[in-house]
Amino acid sequence: MSSNRHPLFMPLILVGGLIFGFGLAYSHMARPEVVLDFLQFEDFGLVFVMFGAAIVSAIAFAVLPRIRDRAPLTGDVYGRRLKSFDRNVLIGGGIFGVGWGLSGICPGAAYASVGIGNVTILWAISGMFAGAYLQGWWRSRHTAADIGSTGAD
Repeated sequence: MSSNRHPLFMPLILVGGLIFGFGLAYSHMARPEVVLDFLQFEDFGLVFVMFGAAIVSAIAFAVLPRIRDRAPLTGDVYGRRLKSFDRNVLIGGGIFGVGWGLSGICPGAAYASVGIGNVTILWAISGMFAGAYLQGWWRSRHTAADIGSTGAD
């Protein structure tokens, strides 16, 4: 954690999360049946929600670095963080897509769904936590095995 963060950093993160959750609930993206209708090409309303979010994000990514050279609350320099496109990205994306299709909801919207009274979504959230834990466990075992095999040379 950066030591030069603004004191309002955490409260603004909370407010941003609440606004995000409200937006998901208001746009019905926190309702699995609406998302499943979208995935089955029966309801295209969510396209407009996603398009609106993409426009706001694109403007922010294009304009903010030209206005300031550092993030106002953290002091971090703006920059792209490129990640490699490999087998793990494809497998993870596939698992995410299958989970999204089965549950009708993605992780961010799942939390908003609890906020609008969908208690049964806790099963999906439990599955997300279990999957994340298993992935971390699997990766740590394989990283340790890779280090062990290169250290024997």
